[in-house]
Amino acid sequence: MKIEGTHVFNGPREDVWEMFYDPNVLASALPGAQKMEMVNEDEFKFDMNVRVGPVSGAFSGELQLDNVVKPDSLTLKGGGKGAPGFLNGVGNIKFKEQEDGTTLMEYEGEVNIGGALASVGQRMIDSVAKSMIRTGFETLDKALAARLATKETGAESVEFKAPTEAQFAKEVAKDMVKMENWSAETKLILYIVPVIAVIILLAVILNSCGA
Repeated sequence: MKIEGTHVFNGPREDVWEMFYDPNVLASALPGAQKMEMVNEDEFKFDMNVRVGPVSGAFSGELQLDNVVKPDSLTLKGGGKGAPGFLNGVGNIKFKEQEDGTTLMEYEGEVNIGGALASVGQRMIDSVAKSMIRTGFETLDKALAARLATKETGAESVEFKAPTEAQFAKEVAKDMVKMENWSAETKLILYIVPVIAVIILLAVILNSCGA
């Protein structure tokens, strides 16, 4: 599965880079992320518990940082496994400072899946992945705005409200056909695949700041 796209963050490149070094930021953008641990400056481990209605599934994995050029670009290799299957992938991220003070992020990634995950249609996975990536970035926009406000006012911190798992899933469902008739297994698979894909893409940014 190939994922690629762009996103504009309303802040300087250095601030965007620093923001993603905070594991709490990534966790807030990924409902179900229970743990994001830095093993060393080039490696992270994560645990997730993804829930869709009465269905749940646990995933564990690790992320490795490579080719870091702070604050311009980097590459991340990562993977995860759980009851529904396994996956691994590589993501490349580039940050470009814009004349208006914003930061353009260009990302591309290749994710390989196996087990029950591989039985889901590519079109379905692509649709959900795009929706979840968009929603995740919207949360990161709020996190960046809060950080910039803290920096400007000199306050210790400015909190932002991250979406709950239910709100996150609801936003994803808006971009899909009705899911009521899908099996519980299909719903879970469709939720987990893009979540891990987002981890691979966004954690690239998070890990980059360790260089």
